[in-house]
Amino acid sequence: MTRPAADVDEAVFDVVESIPAGRVSTYGTVGRLVGVGPRRVARALSQGGAAVPWYRVVRADGSAAEPVRTRQLALLAAEGVPVRNQRVDLAAVRWPPD
Repeated sequence: MTRPAADVDEAVFDVVESIPAGRVSTYGTVGRLVGVGPRRVARALSQGGAAVPWYRVVRADGSAAEPVRTRQLALLAAEGVPVRNQRVDLAAVRWPPD
């Protein structure tokens, strides 16, 4: 049975809200926790994630999405997240840790 879109969005937001400051997750990891694909996570955050720390979710390679890259990397840097060459050092701050 397919979950309603609003329920999926809320599940995504709940997971993103649980990412601690200074830690980062990926769209794929959040998707696995919720039971959806990474693109569905990105859509939920882009359409309604302003109230959650959306900037703590990055691509699998540690990069930020182009439309929000500058702002996202600045917000992460302000939390002490290590960023090199415009990529987050996921090995140092991945949540949840493997």
